[in-house]
Amino acid sequence: MLQLNEPLADLAADAAAGLLQTFNIEAKLTAAAPGRVNLIGEHIDYCDGFVMPFAIDRYIVIAAAPNGRHEARIASAHGPGIATFPVDQEVTEGEPTWANYLRGVVRGFQDRGHQIPGFDAFIVSSVPGGAGLSSSAALECATATLLEGLLDTVLETREKALLCQKAEHEFAHVPCGIMDQFASAFGKTNRLVLIDCRSGEPELVPFENPDLTVIIANTTVHHQLSDGGYAARRKNTEDGLAIIGKSSWRDVTEADVTANWEMLGSPVNRRSRHVVTEIARTLKAAKALSHNHYDELAPLMAASHDSLRDDFEVSCKELDLMVEIARSIGRCGGVIGARMTGGGFGGSTVTLCESNKAEAIAATLAEKYEAATGIKPQIFASRPSQGAHLL
Repeated sequence: MLQLNEPLADLAADAAAGLLQTFNIEAKLTAAAPGRVNLIGEHIDYCDGFVMPFAIDRYIVIAAAPNGRHEARIASAHGPGIATFPVDQEVTEGEPTWANYLRGVVRGFQDRGHQIPGFDAFIVSSVPGGAGLSSSAALECATATLLEGLLDTVLETREKALLCQKAEHEFAHVPCGIMDQFASAFGKTNRLVLIDCRSGEPELVPFENPDLTVIIANTTVHHQLSDGGYAARRKNTEDGLAIIGKSSWRDVTEADVTANWEMLGSPVNRRSRHVVTEIARTLKAAKALSHNHYDELAPLMAASHDSLRDDFEVSCKELDLMVEIARSIGRCGGVIGARMTGGGFGGSTVTLCESNKAEAIAATLAEKYEAATGIKPQIFASRPSQGAHLL
């Protein structure tokens, strides 16, 4: 059964109530930013590739008010403790660690010369954490949007997204590409966000057909990367590019990878093959969508998942199982395509399907997945939604 979404207005009311209960202050402004799923284009945003995510209708919402002090006090319905830090000096990392995402964004505004007023804030979320849906990017973009409101300023959307990415690099120590923050910041209703990760330019791709929807199936498992799995694969791609001798992956062909296969060695050769083939798949998928050729997406999504499983080795048995169940339902059952989404090692899959069959597809995914694993998944549907904004 598809999980129902909590309306944005209800989330805002919950955040305001939390702010009042925790800090005895009425909310003066509220910011929201969505999580994201990536329809196709995985692990290539840091390789000058193309990615095609969209903002989902699951949000992080922050209610806040100036507190007349020289410090920020931030609480969350989902994290322990109250984060308190001075804003009249350069913000640095601290405890609780979940608040470092916010600290990094505040520091980004300070580095741009803004004087941050003291404020109290309370956070609520409908973005499942640890599901590969970029709850961290949503938190960063919501914080940046909140600060815009507090400071009565508006950053250019691209600058805001890059500020949030820098916060994740420097305060959470995750060397992410630009996809997550760009999707959360640039997202629009009924639009996918095709991002050229070399130029940093987004292009909105229409997704207006109401007969199509995307089912997001959270496996609710997350296999520990020991914080090194992502960085190791990123280094593999850097090594591959250096061995091939090109300045950008956009200048590398699959023939280049094949010609240098032995010199690249394992696993760099397979990582390299994933990069060049995934870039090509993403461009083909964008073209198919723009021409309403939806059935052309099926082999592209299948090849993407298989490449992430076999060449990039970021899938896991639970993700593979969820994709296999979707594939077994097939086109006659309303499934167009399915693949893992996000960084991998757990998290979620996306299944592009016919809207009128989404409920039955979700029921089959849930039933067969739980029967095989003993784990109850979280499954919901989403269409592309509005990016970060003040409510």
